[in-house]
Amino acid sequence: METTKQETIGALVAKDYRLATVFESFGIDFCCKGNRSVEEACEKQKINSKTVWAAVNKMLNSSTEGIQDFIFWPLDLLADYIEKKHHRYVEDRIPLLQQYLDKLCKVHGQAHPELFEITELFKQSAGELTAHMKKEEFVLFPYVRKMLKDQESPAAEKSKPHFGTVKNPISMMMDEHENEGERFEKIAALTGDFTPPADACSTYRVTFALLDEFKTDLHQHIHLENNILFPKAIEMEEKEQHSGKKIPVS
Repeated sequence: METTKQETIGALVAKDYRLATVFESFGIDFCCKGNRSVEEACEKQKINSKTVWAAVNKMLNSSTEGIQDFIFWPLDLLADYIEKKHHRYVEDRIPLLQQYLDKLCKVHGQAHPELFEITELFKQSAGELTAHMKKEEFVLFPYVRKMLKDQESPAAEKSKPHFGTVKNPISMMMDEHENEGERFEKIAALTGDFTPPADACSTYRVTFALLDEFKTDLHQHIHLENNILFPKAIEMEEKEQHSGKKIPVS
């Protein structure tokens, strides 16, 4: 795969999701702050960009067997995938994690007071993510599907959405993504990057492992939207406005 140093981190990961692990290993945010170049991110974190690019190229030159090329998926299929995989995952994990965190606070809170802040942060995240996903499921994603459907009947009369342009809900979603990314960075810091203490019981260890898993899923979830679905939805709408025709976006 050809890459250039002008491409953003998000665009690179959109082409090959394996690069997410490369950037994460250097502490570089590829989802919420994926609109930066590798050089910009490295300068910000005082990392040698040559070292990062060497790791990127090594990954790109390895076998690509089994990789999901999300960048080539139709937008309606991608929206369906996000809902069925990531939204359902969040809905399933929230009550379990809240139950475990509440238990940890009761049993270990005195010895580990940081658990109370972790629990509060997760509860905030649970509430915000639940509302966020509903806005996507009932407002943004239906409009994306409608744009695709309109391509099939270009002669039909089209009505503008109440939000004016798709850029408006997308801007809101991206702001909320950044908030969640920052919230989970705080959780990661408070948990020592999800490392349970020496006196941790089985529930303690399972809870931290689930929080780590939740963060990983959240990163992929945000990446698929910020770096693939959102830019393509904007591109599709802009092409329609400039040409007066429905032009498919691959």
